[in-house]
Amino acid sequence: MDGRTSLDIEEYSNTEVQKNQVLTLEEWQDKWVNGNTAFHQEQGPQLLKKHLDTFLKGESGLRVFFPLCRKTVEMKWFADRGRSVVGVEISELWIREFFTEQNLSYSEEPITEIPGTKVFKSSSGNISSYCCSIFDLPRTNIGTFDMIWDRGALVAINPGDRKCYADIMLSLLGKKFQYLLCPPFYVPHAEIERLFGKICNIHCLEKVDAFEE
Repeated sequence: MDGRTSLDIEEYSNTEVQKNQVLTLEEWQDKWVNGNTAFHQEQGPQLLKKHLDTFLKGESGLRVFFPLCRKTVEMKWFADRGRSVVGVEISELWIREFFTEQNLSYSEEPITEIPGTKVFKSSSGNISSYCCSIFDLPRTNIGTFDMIWDRGALVAINPGDRKCYADIMLSLLGKKFQYLLCPPFYVPHAEIERLFGKICNIHCLEKVDAFEE
């Protein structure tokens, strides 16, 4: 596998209503508290299930990163398949709900580099979730990853911050990597190329109308 390979799934609809929506961190956290979380998929996205073997390539013992992980069930999927999983999420509520709903015992400890924040770790040691802003993450000694699963994180970032976000994601990648991108609404190929093209060779696995179902 070429270490510069990036795999890209684009989910899109014929609407760009959310394209330039700007949310503060407080508004983002309010969505969790108020249950305004239609973007969360309890059973996990079907496209990942369909292309899971392509993403994993039969390799175990690899590190997978989940930006803006919410309480996504895919973290448990990857951990159950022998991968070490690390996520970052601003909402402590949803991190706790993830471990509870997946019947995982866990511990929590402060992130020393970022005062007032925590990291939650499963008792098995193969799932960690950092409760902090994605933009504070470079201050931690989190290491690099073999895979990134970006389901909706890119489009959740305010448009003006996406270049900074992409640079952080690219800094977390090891020499050989796969970055699977699955935005829940349309992102132009040119924008993906602008953000990730300096390191990634971008391939589209599939395009679907996410609103048809």
